Amino acid sequence: MASFKLYSTLLAMAIILTTGPATHPVSAAPAHLHFYMHDVLTGPSPTAVQVLNGPRGHFGDTIVIDDVLTDGASRSASAVVGRAQGHYIWASTGNPELLVTMNVVLTSGPYAGSSVTVVGRDDIGAAVRELSVVGGTGQFRMARGYVLWKTVSLDHPNAVLELDVYVS
Repeated sequence: MASFKLYSTLLAMAIILTTGPATHPVSAAPAHLHFYMHDVLTGPSPTAVQVLNGPRGHFGDTIVIDDVLTDGASRSASAVVGRAQGHYIWASTGNPELLVTMNVVLTSGPYAGSSVTVVGRDDIGAAVRELSVVGGTGQFRMARGYVLWKTVSLDHPNAVLELDVYVS
């Protein structure tokens, strides 16, 4: 009788564990997202704020961002598709190289409500930079992939970046 109760308990626990929340991506289909990120540190409505000054030069400077993402390069003539929220840190004592950590939060279109988490090295001097997609939410749960981005315009310290996000 005791072994039957133990067996029943173990069977019930196995059923609960195997029917728990899904750990697979909601959408396993690969996606290519394309938009423009407007990094604005000046003016009446900045979307990026420097919260820490490095001890020498820019090394250690830390900027927190809540940048607008649009479907075109012009902020005023393009539809807003989301936000880039996170931070970047000047991580090099020499060349201008950043450590970027951000969530690409989509607010319109077929992926509205989903996000992609991006982490990587941004060598500002390179024409095209590659960062890693390390996760996501919603339709991009457990996403993997990469981001190619390039500077479209630079009005120091403000910039517009073009992002091509490839996720699966």
